Amino acid sequence: MSDFFLYVTVVLLIFLGVVALLYKRNLIKIVLAINIVESGINLFFLTLGYRPEGTAPIFTLAPALSDLKMVLPTPQALILTNIVIGFATSALMLTFAILTYRNNRTLDIFKLRGVKDHE
Repeated sequence: MSDFFLYVTVVLLIFLGVVALLYKRNLIKIVLAINIVESGINLFFLTLGYRPEGTAPIFTLAPALSDLKMVLPTPQALILTNIVIGFATSALMLTFAILTYRNNRTLDIFKLRGVKDHE
């Protein structure tokens, strides 16, 4: 796939997530929007570390095959770390949303804030 299409996909994912963050009022949808932005950022890092015809960065093969072209391992490590952190923060945000619903019987952020005229 061309780099151009990957970067366009990254921009669309991040844009879609930010628009959903700005215009959605439900706490669950806001958590999903944050996850969409996170997926766009992960795809961006993956795109930065991609090399055409690169192999997995297993360095035990490096001395024997010195002409072997490898992808960058640092973005992959950052993405794996970000996935774990994103999972934990998503679980925490969903837990807060459940507790908020149990206490207030609503997930609408305008009703939670006490905004009178939101229409």
